[in-house]
Amino acid sequence: MGDGTPRPGAGLRFSKMHGAGNDFVVLDLRDGAPPPTPALCRALADRHTGVGCDQILAVEPARRADSVAGYRIFNADGSVARQCGNGARCIAAWLLRDGAAQGPRFMLDSPAGTHAVECLDGGDLRIAMGVPDFAAASVPLAGFDPAQDAYTLDVDGAAVTFGVVSMGNPHAVVEVDAADDSPVAVLGPALQRHAAFPESVNVGFAEVVARDRVRLRVYERGVGETLACGSGACAAAAVLMRRGRVDRELDVVLPGGTLRLAWQRDAGEITMAGPATFVYEGEWIA
Repeated sequence: MGDGTPRPGAGLRFSKMHGAGNDFVVLDLRDGAPPPTPALCRALADRHTGVGCDQILAVEPARRADSVAGYRIFNADGSVARQCGNGARCIAAWLLRDGAAQGPRFMLDSPAGTHAVECLDGGDLRIAMGVPDFAAASVPLAGFDPAQDAYTLDVDGAAVTFGVVSMGNPHAVVEVDAADDSPVAVLGPALQRHAAFPESVNVGFAEVVARDRVRLRVYERGVGETLACGSGACAAAAVLMRRGRVDRELDVVLPGGTLRLAWQRDAGEITMAGPATFVYEGEWIA
């Protein structure tokens, strides 16, 4: 490239997938190929000159003997992520099609741990997303200890109240009257750059519609607002369930689709069910 931008070698095969509108470029690195560089991630994710995606998912060999594969997650800006619920379902679907995974149940290794996958009727997949961690230090959220049900910060001169939880990645959940009218594009990045979140944060705007239904928009770290965020849906559900605002099983309605969340007890894992869709196969050429 004349501008000096690093480019991949010819013939880099990829799959374009999405889970409830949260879209991904999936790379197969099980042969030992190196992970994508930040520059390559940005090039692939660009919606005008690249493939276009929210995250890049790299399939790698399993890290545990009882797992079928592992994967890594890279944001559109090239930064590294530790958790992605919609991405987990897409990786599971990709491995099922590849033949490396056999239903109805199998295990996957993510950067945040190991996840049980269950194949459901109709093609949906259920992922065990781990135990929500409400400790402020786990997010991390600086200046607060011990864990609280809600926190309040001065954000650009306004008091903002939210809950926090780690799902292997950091989440702040703001309960709002109407998700559609929420200042996602303003308050999302404002919270992300606040000094109380030294590693930034994913910001969810959650509207309780009924005991079994929540509407959600998420401004993701390293990406911006996405059509869906699986770990964000888990975070919103966990915060609202812990407060007693909603039932322990509910639908989370995101702009790109609906996910089904269940968290039966505080010490147990939260599960997320939803679709994983193949869009097309492609080849990235230098």
